[in-house]
Amino acid sequence: MGDEQAAWAAGPGAAEQARSLLAVAWSCMVTADGGREEYVGAHAVADDGRVLLHVPEDSALLTAAICAPRGEPSAVLEFADVAPVPVRGRIRARLWMAGWFTPEDEHLVFQPTRVVLRRPFGAVVVDLDEFAAAQPDPLAGAEARLLTHLADAHPDAVERLTRLVEPESLHAATRVQPLAVDRHGLTLRIERTRAHGDVRLAFHAPADDVAQLTERMHVLLARASAAASCPRTLQRQRADGDR
Repeated sequence: MGDEQAAWAAGPGAAEQARSLLAVAWSCMVTADGGREEYVGAHAVADDGRVLLHVPEDSALLTAAICAPRGEPSAVLEFADVAPVPVRGRIRARLWMAGWFTPEDEHLVFQPTRVVLRRPFGAVVVDLDEFAAAQPDPLAGAEARLLTHLADAHPDAVERLTRLVEPESLHAATRVQPLAVDRHGLTLRIERTRAHGDVRLAFHAPADDVAQLTERMHVLLARASAAASCPRTLQRQRADGDR
C-alpha cells in the first residue's frame, strides 16, 4: 500500500467520502440522451443518497425524462470535490453516478445503479447498500470555512504542524497548505517545485462537531510544540517506541 493510499485508509471510508462529496458539491454535470449539461446549485440529496435535481421547465433533460419509455432515461452524474484552499492539483476527488431519472413533483429524482469514487491513488466502486446507508462526515459542511480560516489566519499553526511530518516528506518543500479535514484527521498538501504530496495527521479520537475538532487541533498543536523542542533523532526513537 502506497503512502497516499495508507493515508486515505486512516480516514473516511469510500461510502462516507462519497456522501460527503455529494452533500457539499455545488455543481452537477449531467450526461444523458447524448447531451451534456452542468447544473449549478440545482441539486439536493435524499437521506438514502438519491439525487433530487431541479431543472427548468424547458429543459431537454426534463423532456427526455417525461417522454422516455417508463419515464426513466439513463444518465451519468459527475461531481467534483474542490479543495477550498488554493493548492496545486485542486481537485481532491471525483464522484460518478450512473442510474435513472424519474420525474417527481417539480424535480427529477436520480436513482443510482453504480457509484464510482476516484481518489488520488485510484478509483473504487462504492457498494450501493453502503452508499445508501452512509452519512456525510459531520464536519463536511464546515470544512471550507475551517480550512480557509486555518490557512489565512493561522499560517504559523500550519508551520508548527509540519513538526509532526517526517523530514523526508518535507524534502524540497516550497509551501505547505491545509488540504482537507474530516472527523478522523487533517491532511496537509506539501508542494514542491514540480510535484506535490499529501500527509495526513490523524486525531487521537474522531471529532463529531466543530467544538470537538477544536480540541483535536489543540492536541495536534501541543504535540507539534513538544516535537519542536525534541531533537529529530529522539523524535524518531519515540515514534518507533509508540508502534
